[in-house]
This record gives sequence, structure tokens and C-alpha cells, in this order.
Amino acid sequence: MTVDNHSRARLEPVAVKVPEITASFWVLKLLTTAMGEAASDYLLGTMSLVGLGIGLAGVALALWVQFRIRRYNAFAYWAAVMMIAVFGTMAADTLHHQLGISFGVSTLVCAIAVAATFLAWYRVEHTLSIHSITTQRREVFYWLTVSFTFALGTAVGDLTASSLHFGFVGSIALFAVVMSVPALGAWRFRLNSVIAFWSAYIVTRPLGASVADWLSKPAKSGGLAYGDGRVAAILLAFALMLVIDAAVSRRALTFEP
Repeated sequence: MTVDNHSRARLEPVAVKVPEITASFWVLKLLTTAMGEAASDYLLGTMSLVGLGIGLAGVALALWVQFRIRRYNAFAYWAAVMMIAVFGTMAADTLHHQLGISFGVSTLVCAIAVAATFLAWYRVEHTLSIHSITTQRREVFYWLTVSFTFALGTAVGDLTASSLHFGFVGSIALFAVVMSVPALGAWRFRLNSVIAFWSAYIVTRPLGASVADWLSKPAKSGGLAYGDGRVAAILLAFALMLVIDAAVSRRALTFEP
């Protein structure tokens, strides 16, 4: 039996292309999710469909670069995460604002997409561990999962803040507590590290988005009214500083999720 070059490339081992899971990783993840929320709201609010096109082009370019490189690069990896954060927010918001789909329904749709991706990934690769992402096929599953978790997190954050009337501060408190559960479980109760990682990873999105909305939205909506554009720019600046630090110090070549 012969295997074409494309299929062989998807199965051949590659260097691990995801960062070490450290405190800096989680800080960066929260910064990029918050930045993505604010940047998406700014682009859609000021440019509408043009902003959506910018988001789509940005995520396509960032992922193309990420898949082209052969080993972990902090700038390429976090650029992909940032653009997925922006476009994932746009996708979830479009479902609600343009198509009239409720936050509850969009949350359910995104949750099904995440679950289906995890199921397909596990059935094909027999693992969901991110330190096993050593083939292009596993990398595809990883980025699909990341993309759907961003959309899910956006929908969940909007659901709690708006539909369930938790508000931004209430949502921040809720998701901070929820995110601490898998961390505590892994630390004190030997919760499976893969389950703990992905559980916390998913919750970072609504937590970061709630923080961004609290900082940027007007006071009448429960926010601090700093504005989407300003909040996005400040969060991006902080994220870039951490990415530069990671790149210069040559961190994140091996990890234990």
C-alpha cells in the first residue's frame, strides 16, 4: 500500500510546537482571550463586515504560519492564539447578533462542537494530551479544539453576563472559582492532568472575556467604560511583552500539562 506525500506529512513526527505550561502560559492565555474579546468588539463595532473579513484573514494567515514552521516559535504560536481569540469571538457574536441565535443555543452548539472534536481526536489518536502533539494530524485536532473552545467561552460569558444577569463582575467571580476547581483537583486530589488542563483551558475564555467586557463596556452596562479599542491595545501590549520574554528566554520547548 502506498501513502501519498500529504498523508505522510500528516503522520510524520514533528517537534512539539506548543509552549510549556507555566504560570506565564496561563497569564498569556487570559490576556489573549481578553484582548480577543475587546478587539473583536472594536472591529465589528467600527467596521462591521470589513472587521469580520480582517479577523478571518488574520486567523487564516496566523494558522498558515503556525503549520508551516517545524518547531515551537513563541511569536507564531501566540499570534495564532490571538487571532483565534478575535475571530472566535466574532463567530459567536455573529451567531447571536446577525442570525438571532440566543446565547443559550449558541452555547449548546459550541459545546457540541468542542465535545465532537475531543471525541474524534481521542478516537483517532487515543490521547488528548498536548505533550503528545508530535504529528501534523494531532496539531490539526489541537487547533480545532482551541478554536471551538474560544467560541464556546464567548457564548458562555455572554450567557452568564446577559441572559442569566450575573453581570461582568459576577461572571468574573464565577469563572475564577470554576477555573480553580481543576487546578485544585490536580494539586490535591490527583485529577487526571489532561482533564485538568482542558477544563481550565476552556474556562479561561469566558473569564478573560468577562474581564475585557468589564473594563471596556459603558457604566450603564456595568463596565468601567475604557472602550474596546483602548482595552484591546493595552492588553495586546502586555501580551506582547510576555511573548517577547518567552521568545528571548527560549522557554516552552517541553512541558507537562
